[in-house]
Amino acid sequence: MNLPASLIQKYNKPTPRYTSYPTVPLWENNLNAENWGELVKKSFHQYGKSEGITLYLHLPFCESLCTYCGCNKRITKNHQVESPYLEALLTEWKKYLALFDEKPKLAGIHLGGGTPTFFSPESLHYLLSNILKDVEILQSKEFSFEGHPNNTTLEHLEVLANLGFDRVSYGIQDFDQTVQKAIHRIQPVEKVEEATLNARKTGYNSVNFDLIYGLPHQTLKTLEATFEQVARLAPDRIAFYSYAHVPSSFPAQRSYESFLPSEQQKRALYEYGKEKLIQMGYEEIGMDHFAKPEDPLSVAKAKGTLHRNFMGYTTSPSRILIGLGASSISDIYLAYCQNEKSISAYENNLLDRNWPLQKGHILSEEDLEIKALILGLICTGKAEIPTEILDQLPIENLKNLQEMQSEDLLEINGKSIQVSEMGMALIRTICMQFDLRLIHKSQGQLTFSKVI
Repeated sequence: MNLPASLIQKYNKPTPRYTSYPTVPLWENNLNAENWGELVKKSFHQYGKSEGITLYLHLPFCESLCTYCGCNKRITKNHQVESPYLEALLTEWKKYLALFDEKPKLAGIHLGGGTPTFFSPESLHYLLSNILKDVEILQSKEFSFEGHPNNTTLEHLEVLANLGFDRVSYGIQDFDQTVQKAIHRIQPVEKVEEATLNARKTGYNSVNFDLIYGLPHQTLKTLEATFEQVARLAPDRIAFYSYAHVPSSFPAQRSYESFLPSEQQKRALYEYGKEKLIQMGYEEIGMDHFAKPEDPLSVAKAKGTLHRNFMGYTTSPSRILIGLGASSISDIYLAYCQNEKSISAYENNLLDRNWPLQKGHILSEEDLEIKALILGLICTGKAEIPTEILDQLPIENLKNLQEMQSEDLLEINGKSIQVSEMGMALIRTICMQFDLRLIHKSQGQLTFSKVI
């Protein structure tokens, strides 16, 4: 069901993406090295021993700048940076191991960036073999990595497969050459096909494509050509993201502002893409993600067991996500923590055997209730609104929810909320109505991307 132009115009406002609650700009920064260590111990004892832990490893280096990208990265062709960074990352991992009173169970690993395949296969083997020797790997584990099709070699795929990796996500964005040139992400379809076939030949059971709508020079015609290639290569999962235009944070985005599609054109691109994906046999998982019916994400959604963390949708039940590397975020259920964004500051802290913490937040009971509410909405489209949260909502937010109900975006019965298919396109806006920390904060100081 397409979103009417009137609702696009009404709701296309800067809104948090809700990769966490509270969102990072609203953290209280009430963490220090001492209480972080104690909270990690407590959370591991309460949840990690039974559920296992998940690791996110941030590998921040890229050889060239993709101008659409909002990730924390360093552009360099100097591969001498690999070794000192990996040693810092392993030192950080040892600091976590020292907090656990038993060998941790590992539910998953994800390598993100930057460009993880900037690192040589030998460097990745050294890093991961040193991490895996100190854990018990769960049978249901999920090991995945983000690969650039231009530099993900067969050797990369083989080395990682031998370490247990069976999922790869390729950053495609768009196959059109004019679009690629504008965003400085030039990768011939032949390279994507080669990387995809190599992954399948090596035994990877899941290949994901990242695509973006709303890019400069993108039209329905160019997107149609992109989806013809997607249909031919038939990845198992697809992330179809909205381009986030935040030139105040990423100045390189100003270079193509005059070539961006309008709000209505951008939404038409999404509706077209979504329709094509469904015709191709994919199911909508939620918030930009699609998967084949037999994919574990689709199965988890049908069962109501889908989960979401800083890395996106997942089937992992683990409530503990430990982020290693510069700018990495850890979510240990009881608290969040983000590492230093500066690579040199991150490495220097660990050379001195200090935690490389930049900021963090200890969740209150109210935070945990709202976090559960927002996760329920994002993962299943439905949730129960706690009485104490409902009682605190300002009249304006209650009015917003009533309006959304009259617009067929959601339905509220008592304390139960159910988001419609059309409402899922505005799920971030719906979640924002329950964001008590944002409600009590002046939004003028905050920068978020628009919903559409």
